[in-house]
Amino acid sequence: MARVGVEQSLTNISEALRERGHNVVELRSEADVQGCDCCVVSGIDSNVMGMQDASIQGSVIEANGLSADEVCRQIDQKTGQNQ
Repeated sequence: MARVGVEQSLTNISEALRERGHNVVELRSEADVQGCDCCVVSGIDSNVMGMQDASIQGSVIEANGLSADEVCRQIDQKTGQNQ
């Protein structure tokens, strides 16, 4: 399964991903994204300064307005793991 970094505030998404068998890493610092296939962020404070410093090679999913199930489906599609 995919290694997915999830912002600390998104506990419902972390739980849903774990239920699907994904390896969930809590994002506390920039170093936590290393080795992640994709990351899930709330989107509340994303790119506030108009700068973008990509630390991850994988996809970044903005969870704002999405259900946990919708986020899980996006991760499955982006990582090629359809359930």
